[in-house]
Amino acid sequence: MEISLAQKAVSAALNGDWKLAVKINLEIINLDQADIEALNRLARAYAEIGKINLAKETTLRVLKIDPINQIAVKCLERWKSIKSGAPNHKSKLSAESFLEEPGKTKIISLYNLGDAQILASLNSGDEVKLLPHPHSVGVVTLSGKQIGKLPDDLAARLNLLIKNGNKYQTLIKSVDVKDVTVFIREIERSTKQAKSASFPTERIDYVAFTPPELIHKDEPIMQTLEESIEE
Repeated sequence: MEISLAQKAVSAALNGDWKLAVKINLEIINLDQADIEALNRLARAYAEIGKINLAKETTLRVLKIDPINQIAVKCLERWKSIKSGAPNHKSKLSAESFLEEPGKTKIISLYNLGDAQILASLNSGDEVKLLPHPHSVGVVTLSGKQIGKLPDDLAARLNLLIKNGNKYQTLIKSVDVKDVTVFIREIERSTKQAKSASFPTERIDYVAFTPPELIHKDEPIMQTLEESIEE
């Protein structure tokens, strides 16, 4: 199957090859001046290589076509204070937000990932949200687009905690075409769950083990073991 230009553009973005992403998205836009998805990808790619003015201009083109496009609105707001020539680095606030706290934070890989174009629009440090369902917990963008799901065991626990009043902040930790990890932080614990950690520390229980050869053959083997230890 031939890979489309859009797929190549998304792949370039997910691989961090922003110059290639610019080139491919420009090709797409030359074919269709009103391709909003390509324009949004192009704006993001320009921002990542420090061409903020071009990123803003491209985003404004999107808003002329679709005045309420949430990706464009969000990006334009983010780039207001960034000068052209400065690469789109992660903010200090995002880095500080990833400080781990036993029992209150968790880094987890998602499964059942959403559309690749949605993933390509994400940055490390982006705030997303948990979306509880009866038998699962999804992770979605602030505008409600599917990113992925939490593993079933963690989903079952958080479903109950959220139902009983706990609140959580969720940030994108890392993202590529095959793996998205999120950082979940407990920001409020309900009084009825005051003694229940959101993410209990993992514990390994060690069970005494007796080798099969020692069963029913006590004296000769035990004597041999004792002799070997004495030596």
